[in-house]
Amino acid sequence: MVRILLVGAPVMILCLVLQSLFLVISLRQHDRFRIPPRYKPSPVRNIAILAAVMMIMTLGSLLQVAIWGGLFILLGEFEKPEAALYYSAVNFSTLGYGDIVMSDRWRLLGPLESFNGILMFGVSTALMTAALNGMVRQHIVWRNKPDHSPD
Repeated sequence: MVRILLVGAPVMILCLVLQSLFLVISLRQHDRFRIPPRYKPSPVRNIAILAAVMMIMTLGSLLQVAIWGGLFILLGEFEKPEAALYYSAVNFSTLGYGDIVMSDRWRLLGPLESFNGILMFGVSTALMTAALNGMVRQHIVWRNKPDHSPD
């Protein structure tokens, strides 16, 4: 178990740092449309902002899946990158198909990656909730401005 933590913890820390980086990038993208609003709220602009935030966070998750897959290849668990990425994606997303399993020596890395993935999806969900909340607040502020009448 200690071996699993010694190998898996640095990867989890790297993923946490990467997720934080992608989170900051997403927040900066979203911050362009902060309160007080510079622009009148628009459904097209809101969709574009949410799509940008989702794509940035998706890229972050895919990068983390690739990092875990690379670890599995380095450990000799998979020869082909496709199998390592598939196994990693199944664990990271907590699908847990079980059609591919690692050796007894490293199999506890799968659940460790799942813990990492569920945490990262939780962070992504919190970011999306914050972005939506910001859009609602922006709309309310714009609507209640004395120099603008509601549409």
